[in-house]
Amino acid sequence: MLWYCRFHWHQNTRADDVRRRVLEQHEAGTNKPERIRGWYNLAGGGSGFLLVDTDDPHELTELLQPYMDLVSWDVHAIYEVPYADMIDQIRQRLEPTA
Repeated sequence: MLWYCRFHWHQNTRADDVRRRVLEQHEAGTNKPERIRGWYNLAGGGSGFLLVDTDDPHELTELLQPYMDLVSWDVHAIYEVPYADMIDQIRQRLEPTA
């Protein structure tokens, strides 16, 4: 399962706080880079999102919890819809039934 994990830094969070925490969690082995499909920062800093691939919501929670004092999380389960497949599905649903 793929998870969209949007983050926004808390008001008093500094860039160095986040840098240190990421490095600490990396060295502790808790960031699970094999599960992170993508890490995106929004222009201007202070927010962004991760795409995390895991079927276990407990594992997702373990990955995100060490950052909760620095950032707030907004987490949603998502799924990929290949564009060509979506167009085919739309056409099938809009075709009149015989």
